[in-house]
Amino acid sequence: MDSETELVRLSKRGDSQAFSKLVSRYEDRIFNLAHKVCAGMPAEAEDVYQETFLTAFKKLPQFRSDSNLGTWLYRIASNLCWMRFRKQRREPVVPILDRPHAHGEGGDPHGGPMFRDWSDGPEELAGKADLRRAVSAALGELPVDYRLAVVLRDIEGLSNEETAKALKLSVAAVKSRLHRGRLFLRDRLDKAVAP
Repeated sequence: MDSETELVRLSKRGDSQAFSKLVSRYEDRIFNLAHKVCAGMPAEAEDVYQETFLTAFKKLPQFRSDSNLGTWLYRIASNLCWMRFRKQRREPVVPILDRPHAHGEGGDPHGGPMFRDWSDGPEELAGKADLRRAVSAALGELPVDYRLAVVLRDIEGLSNEETAKALKLSVAAVKSRLHRGRLFLRDRLDKAVAP
């Protein structure tokens, strides 16, 4: 079995077989990372998985062999996920051109409008992270038949009819699976958030 250092050295020289061996050593871990970090964006996760190894191949000459290759690959994948997440969250910004009223409401000393910062604080972010973990865990426990129906209908936003076509079921069967799946999730989430 080739050492990782030797495979990196050969890969830097353009040996595609050596690089393929490196990919095979890390592909499962990068795949899992991309799907966890890019949760809720499965298509993006697939792209990140592929782009990670393309980027690694292009930038391998810059890789310092004194660091861990796995960590370097994780960083590439994380950065790609982060960039895609930021791109997806960008919303058009509409400038506010009106000046505040002269009677002292809503202005700062420099004459510009002041607005409340609606972004989440640390407590809200922690609460949302806890909720995401609880939902992911509950979805993971959901039987696959119900999980497919719930994910297609409630997460992917398909109609009952579209979900039925995708699963090759009747609309009544989809509604039944949705009902049971939602009850299951509600039960698991009630237990997760109970004091």
